[in-house]
Formats: sequence, C-alpha cells, structure tokens
Amino acid sequence: MSNQFTIGDFHTILDEGEVWKIGGFPLPDGSFWEFREPNATVIVRNNTLYARAQLSRKNDYVQFLDNAKHMYYSAKEVEVPENGAISFELQIRARTTGTAPGDLYDGFVSLNLLDFTTGAALDFFAGNDKYASVYAVLPFPGVQVPETNKTRYFCIFKEDTNFMPREFNTYRITYNRAADEVIFFVNGEEARRERNVPIKFNRFTVALGIMTEKDLTPEGSVSLHGQTVIGEWSPVTVTMKE
Repeated sequence: MSNQFTIGDFHTILDEGEVWKIGGFPLPDGSFWEFREPNATVIVRNNTLYARAQLSRKNDYVQFLDNAKHMYYSAKEVEVPENGAISFELQIRARTTGTAPGDLYDGFVSLNLLDFTTGAALDFFAGNDKYASVYAVLPFPGVQVPETNKTRYFCIFKEDTNFMPREFNTYRITYNRAADEVIFFVNGEEARRERNVPIKFNRFTVALGIMTEKDLTPEGSVSLHGQTVIGEWSPVTVTMKE
C-alpha cells in the first residue's frame, strides 16, 4: 500500500508555523537561536521557493548554530512507517557568488531530514559545482541521542559532481526503518546506499536551508567572507510504501 502527499504551500512562507517556520535551536539561557539571515530576499512564484542572502550570521561556539544561516523547518513532523519505506523528493537549484571554487562547504543549498528524537540527519547539500549526500547522528542541542554499542555520533559526507551544476536537479532520500537502510538518489539514479543504520529513526522534520559547513577554530567561526548563496526549492513529495 502506498500513500503520497506534498509539503509545499510556499505562498504561506510568511505565516510562520502554518506549513513552514524558521528553524533553530533553544539555548541554555532560555533564548532561541534562529536560522534567519536578516537581509535575505525571499520570493515565491510558480510554486517554487527562492531565497538569496549574503551570509552574515555566525556562532563562535556551537557548530550546528554556525552552519545553518537561513533555514525553514516543516511545521509538522512526518512519522516514519514501522514497515516499508518513506521517501522525500524535490528539486533544488543552487547558485553562489564569492564562494571558493571547488569548495562545496563554503556555501550551499540544502535538504535536511532531521529526527529530533534520535539526532539523525539525512541531507543533500548542493553547491555551484558539486553536491554531497550526508548521513549523520548528531548531538543537537536538547536532543537525547539513544545509547548504542556502536559509534554514537557521526557525520559522513560523500561528495560528487555527477549532476547539472547551477541547474535544477531532482534529489530523493529513502529510509527503510525495518531494513535499517538509507538510499540517496540524484536525478533518478542511486548515488549512495547506507546499510546497517545503527538506530531506528522515528519522525522527520523537513528542512530547506542555506548553509556553510566550516569547522570552528579556537578563535571561533571562519564561515563568513562576504559570499552570497541563492537557493531554489520545489515542494517536497513524501511517499510511504508499507
């Protein structure tokens, strides 16, 4: 049995909390760190979300907070079926100016599937001339990651150039909870398969973002140098097959 629905309705993007909301994490002092570029330009047309920002946000102390610059979370989480597979598919176009050639992590556009019950992150990162699939379990602030006799925290990137640079490409992530398997597809072709996922993922928040991925240094963030990132996203089609 198959069930399919779409997360889009980008015309509601300013009604934060209806379909989409600005992402972020609560801080120990009770405040909330927003993934919001204050001067981002956001356009919705032809059922596509467009966001452009010269990057300005940084955090000198917490890596997750430094990475995401401008990001939308789905207002509702998507429950993972106990048996069968769940897939998330959309089109993304990424264009950047001022980023270092060949350095994807200097500025990119993302699809993130985030499970805040386990710390899981299944992502696609798209840049000017390269993309990456990401498979991770991370110590997100306020998230209790399950104990395991295997490596508890990890983030494994796999970069590739087999896509259409600066054009729309179709990205799909499929997770099978019963089989403990994740498969990444680009333009209909399998790009990566991860077996023996060490924990069970329960539900995903869908996130669309503009990001960097630069390790913090002893002096703090090094993720900003005036670069601009333009991201475009189609609605996300979710398919469940029991």
